[in-house]
Amino acid sequence: MKMGQHLVENLDIESDFCQESSICLLLVFPNFYAMAGPAPSIAEFSRRMKLVHFSHVLIFCSLQSLCNNTAVASNEAPYYDASAYTQCEPYPVAPLYGGGIIRNPGFDDGTNGWTSFGSASVALQIQSQDNGNKYLVASNRQESFHSPAQTLGNLRQDVKYALSAWVQVRLGNSALVTATVGMDNVSFTCAGNVHATTGCWSFLKGGFVPDWSPSYSWLYFESNNTNVEILVDSVSLQPFTDDEWRLQQEERIAMKRKKKAIVHVTDLKGDRLENAEVIVKQKSRQFPFGSAIAKTILGNEPYQRWFVKRFNTAVFENELKWYTTEPKQGKLNYSLADEMLAFCNANSISARGHNIFWEDPRYIPSWVISLDKEQLQQAVSRRIESLVNRYAGNFINWDVSNELLHYSFYEDKLGPNASDFFFEAAQEIDPWTPMFMNDYNIIETCDDSQGTVDSYIEKLQELRNSGRVIEGIGLESHFSKPNIPLMRAVLDKFSALDLPIWLTEVDVSSKFDQQTQV
Repeated sequence: MKMGQHLVENLDIESDFCQESSICLLLVFPNFYAMAGPAPSIAEFSRRMKLVHFSHVLIFCSLQSLCNNTAVASNEAPYYDASAYTQCEPYPVAPLYGGGIIRNPGFDDGTNGWTSFGSASVALQIQSQDNGNKYLVASNRQESFHSPAQTLGNLRQDVKYALSAWVQVRLGNSALVTATVGMDNVSFTCAGNVHATTGCWSFLKGGFVPDWSPSYSWLYFESNNTNVEILVDSVSLQPFTDDEWRLQQEERIAMKRKKKAIVHVTDLKGDRLENAEVIVKQKSRQFPFGSAIAKTILGNEPYQRWFVKRFNTAVFENELKWYTTEPKQGKLNYSLADEMLAFCNANSISARGHNIFWEDPRYIPSWVISLDKEQLQQAVSRRIESLVNRYAGNFINWDVSNELLHYSFYEDKLGPNASDFFFEAAQEIDPWTPMFMNDYNIIETCDDSQGTVDSYIEKLQELRNSGRVIEGIGLESHFSKPNIPLMRAVLDKFSALDLPIWLTEVDVSSKFDQQTQV
């Protein structure tokens, strides 16, 4: 029994809903599902509704069907559910979309519809007699892909599939679990992953668009850690046409990005002019939209006009990085960055501070690489003091320690708290400029075990717990072929942190022609 069912079945439907009305409306909010213990009273339920900001599920039903706990099917198009969870929960939430096209998504019908991928042993288990929550567990795993699985019918290449599940592991503290979709030894697509732990349930959210059209496919949950048992529950796979996919987006845009404006036209005396023709021309935009610029823009008036016409935000490609501003120890040169910042300021273009440090040793000045620990500590302190003092208040945000999830040069040389020091020192000098993390393969793919949404959130929260104020999420966004459902799922998880999310370095692989890239 999932927490959504727990809520419905513990309400006194007869007395609370069914006495006076033949039609009823039940609002079920996903964050209630995660609560352990008895469901709230109607009064408490109503009170909490006012405090909830998650999307909700509306269940309209007749008196008889509600009082009999009978679900009522809806013929309406599916509406994208942006719910996401970043905390490990004691119980899983009921499957999104009722499971979509997944058969037996909550295992209320035993193992019907499910099987083993590979030679793993798959069995149904119950979490506790009090709760009655049922889940599937794969044990005796010899290969990474030995896991719980379900065969899927015809998947369409013109449809987007939103995937979610709740996952846990046993016989190990934690493991990266990946949801994979594909055919036998032909085509495999990573559809999402999650850092699963022991003793609680973690939320996996992802999706995919098939690049194959077989008569059947497999959905399975794998882990390179073959010592762990994989537990799966509340699995959902919901298909969306393009129109259905855009429905929630368009409503959010209308609500968040648009407002009605009433224009009154008067003459010089202040008298209103009837039937006046009004021409509106947008002169600037509030939403940041930008591009990288390099030193080649300096003195290049055609390039400058082209850029200013299109963008309101810029980032310097290389001119602020350490290997440019101090190619030789003690020889500082900020002339290029100064000129580029002056161009931005003269044209009302905001600029990002990219970056103070880059963890990848390929892009660290050679003289820095050769320093011992004490010398390196002195050098990074001077770097922060020189750079951040010079440009404090001039950038809209700072990328403090670039690609921290994939590389660890400074942590290896200075200790595990090196990045914590970088953020602390930069914030002390420039306290009003937001500090960002920035990394790649977070939104582009789920094939990178280092670049996952969970590892990003874990590092961000680690920095926050040590007292750092991390005020923005930077996602580099270097795409091959973008997986739109996966991108949206990752953004859903990040949105739970209530921080600004920036796609900071968007590009699409040049192996595609320009029209495909667009």
